[in-house]
Amino acid sequence: MASKKGVIITIIILVAITAASFLFWVIPQENPSTLVVSDYENYLDGVKKIHEVLKESIETEFQNLLDGKTPPDDYIAITEVTSSQVTGQISEFVTSKPPKEWQDSYISYMEALKKFNSYIVETKVAANMLKDGQIDAEIMQKIEMLRSESQELINKSDGLRP
Repeated sequence: MASKKGVIITIIILVAITAASFLFWVIPQENPSTLVVSDYENYLDGVKKIHEVLKESIETEFQNLLDGKTPPDDYIAITEVTSSQVTGQISEFVTSKPPKEWQDSYISYMEALKKFNSYIVETKVAANMLKDGQIDAEIMQKIEMLRSESQELINKSDGLRP
C-alpha cells in the first residue's frame, strides 16, 4: 500500500509537469531562433572543417563497405548519424543570417552541404542494394556526380568570399 505522503508528492509532480507542458503549449513561439555570428569568415571556416571531417569519414566508411570491411547495416547506421549532423549544419546556415557581402558564399556552401547530404543518402541506397545483392553502375555514377557537384559548390563558395 502506498503511503499518503508518496501519493501527495506524486500528484504534485504530475500537476507541475502538466502545468509546465500547458504553459509551453499556450505561450506563442513567434520569435524564430537565430544563430548570432559576428565573425563570418571564421564561422564558415569552422563549418568547412566539420564538413571535411564528415566527408572523409563517410568516404572511408563507404570504401570499407565496398571492400566488405563494413557490413551494410553498420554503414547505414553511420549514414543516418552523419546525415543528421549535416542537416544540423544546414539549419545553422539558415539561421545565421550573414550580411549581404557573405550571402552568396554562404548560400553556395549551404548548397554544397545539401548535395553532400544527397550523396550520403545515395550511398545509403547503395548499401541497401549491397544487402540485396550488388550495387549497379548507375547508382555509383550518381554518387560520384553528387560528390563532384558538392566539391564544385565548395569551390564556388570559396571564390565568392569577400
